[in-house]
Amino acid sequence: MTEPLEKRLEKAMAELHAAQEAVARTERELRQASFAVLSSDRAVRATVGPQGELTGIEFLDHKYRDMSPQELAASVLEAASAARLKMNRHVMKAMAPFTEPSSGVPELKGFELDWERIFGPEVLREDDDDKAHGDPATPAWRDALGEDGED
Repeated sequence: MTEPLEKRLEKAMAELHAAQEAVARTERELRQASFAVLSSDRAVRATVGPQGELTGIEFLDHKYRDMSPQELAASVLEAASAARLKMNRHVMKAMAPFTEPSSGVPELKGFELDWERIFGPEVLREDDDDKAHGDPATPAWRDALGEDGED
């Protein structure tokens, strides 16, 4: 026997309200997010903010003194690009629940996002660093402290 229309509408409204609250929470969390990544030569640490914008550059252990301008530029670009990629993947993971259809209200299908078109193809590639650390969305401050996020 099918559920009455009023009951289905009530369920849909409740789920919509819950989704709106979850989106608001996710937006607040994403506005506070940042990621820092070291270049492979460990000479530069770049930090990006919630929109992938570069918010910090650190030159580590005075290594820059022995680098050519081209080497230093390459280290900065590498670290900044890797940090931006981590942020993009964090956004994808945070938004994933909203792309799924509703289990309780089949009429609410979720929404489709073309992550490759938004962030570029590299965001969909599996990263060896992410596999090694488990969670690609670990905040930069936890990396700096050597914490894995478990309480």
